[in-house]
Amino acid sequence: MVDASFRPGAGKSPALLDTRDSYLDMVRRKRMYGGLLLVIFIALMASGWSITQERNAGDFLSGLPQLFDFPSEVLSEAWANRANLPGLFVDHVPALVETVNIAAVATLLGGLAAVPMALLATRGLARWPRLIAPVRRTMDGLRAIPDIVIALVLIYILGGGPVPAVIAIALHTTGALGKLFSEVAENADLRPVEGLASVGANWSQRMWLGIIPQVAPNWLSYALLRLEINVRASAILGFVGEGGIGHDLKIAMQWGQGRYDQVVAIFLLLFITIVIIDRVSDHYRHKLVRGT
Repeated sequence: MVDASFRPGAGKSPALLDTRDSYLDMVRRKRMYGGLLLVIFIALMASGWSITQERNAGDFLSGLPQLFDFPSEVLSEAWANRANLPGLFVDHVPALVETVNIAAVATLLGGLAAVPMALLATRGLARWPRLIAPVRRTMDGLRAIPDIVIALVLIYILGGGPVPAVIAIALHTTGALGKLFSEVAENADLRPVEGLASVGANWSQRMWLGIIPQVAPNWLSYALLRLEINVRASAILGFVGEGGIGHDLKIAMQWGQGRYDQVVAIFLLLFITIVIIDRVSDHYRHKLVRGT
């Protein structure tokens, strides 16, 4: 009788060998995909540098040593006029309040619009399954168009002011939050929905009582995160005539030398505000998700 202990892989069952081979094959595939992604990344970076050089008439690399000349000029002037910064903070607080209001209203409107769109686009929950694809494509379109493009179109139609900014940010927020809300709803437990359906609850009741309580913490978490993003977006839209602190920053930078202390004051005020919003929303997001 031949001793089986001398066979290759002695002492290992066929199932264990198959598992080991599958694991090694998975590792090899991951390494191959990682290598391909690295090659693509390097190629994109190289082509980007080449295009940048051509568009800048070959002066991009030679201009890199002067990259910090303008920031140093701004900071040196602001430091010389540092005694004016507290007063400048107070002067720009109303514009900052307008920026935060634009972001808050846009987030609220976008979040409210995203809730029904998310439920109508979620597989297994949608009231009309045939509308899943059209609703998803609508949300894709809202996310694909940058809010600054929407704002420029609305400025042409409605004129400058906060209203075009609110609409532009709200539309983009609807597409972004709708996608996130839908992904959260897809992972919800369907047993409460089935139980409600068995006692004759309609679709709205099943969503309100069976799905919303499960997904509300994550939905609120995403909405708070979007609020942070919208504060930045609202400040950026100020550069195209939407008002707020971004408009003040644009004017200060256009005046140039002699107004750089205002530029630094606005940047510091906006930075402090975003940090505060980030910390507060981060705190409440963790409380909502963890349930503590």
